[in-house]
This record gives sequence, structure tokens and C-alpha cells, in this order.
Amino acid sequence: MRSFILATVFVLGGTVAAMADDIIKVSTDKSVSEALDAFEDAVGNAGATVFARIDHAAGAEKVGLTIPANQVLIFGNPAMGTPAMQIDPRAGLFLPLKVQAYEDENGQVWLAYEDPKETMDDLDGVDASPVIEKMRGALAKLTSIAAE
Repeated sequence: MRSFILATVFVLGGTVAAMADDIIKVSTDKSVSEALDAFEDAVGNAGATVFARIDHAAGAEKVGLTIPANQVLIFGNPAMGTPAMQIDPRAGLFLPLKVQAYEDENGQVWLAYEDPKETMDDLDGVDASPVIEKMRGALAKLTSIAAE
């Protein structure tokens, strides 16, 4: 039994570390709201569509709880998403894309997103498609612009 518990701890520990490596973070001196406003502008200027903006801190307040500023923007571009879904329709589970702006425990604001190559690595051939590199490049460029 002890071996099973140790094996489980090692497996889960590795999974948590791997998940953390899948998240890309870009620091900014802007507030959460300013950073996500800038990101939303960059997304619009790139020709993508914004589907929703979620304010997690406002949601927490509605139930009498508090968290530091934390917002998510959900957006996409069919020119990138459709080719991924043509390869494997399950790519639609991970699309549209999301970027989070949040304030950490030290007051530092971050723009964060999950690496689409890692997100879709279990799908049939999507992670090897050139469209994934386009998504990665777009996310890196847009978050960099927003962070400035």
C-alpha cells in the first residue's frame, strides 16, 4: 500500500509540474483591467473576435468572497481555429483561446495563457500542424503588445 501511495504522489506531482510548464506568463506594469483592455484592443486589431470577458474578482464579490483582480478574455479567429478542427474536431474543446490577466500575491500583474501545442498534444496531429505555431506566435505577440 505504501508503494502505491508513493507512486501516486510521484505521478501526480509530475502532472502538476507539467501543467505549470504549459502556462506561459508575461509580466506587465499595468493593472489587470488596463492589461486586458490592451489585450482586447490588440486582438481586435489582429482581426480576431472577442467572445467574452469574465471578471472573476467581481464574481467572487457576488458570493461574499474576495480575490485579487483576475479577468479572462475569450477570443478566436476561424482562420486559425478551423484548420485545427479539420485535423481533429476535438480541437473545438480547446477553442476559442483564452488569456487571463491576474494580480498575484505580491501585486505583480501577469497575462497568462496555456500553450496551445501542449493543450492539444493528445489530439490526432493537431500539435504538429503549422496552425499551432501560428496560434503560439499570435498569443506571444498579442500578450507582448498588451504588456507594454
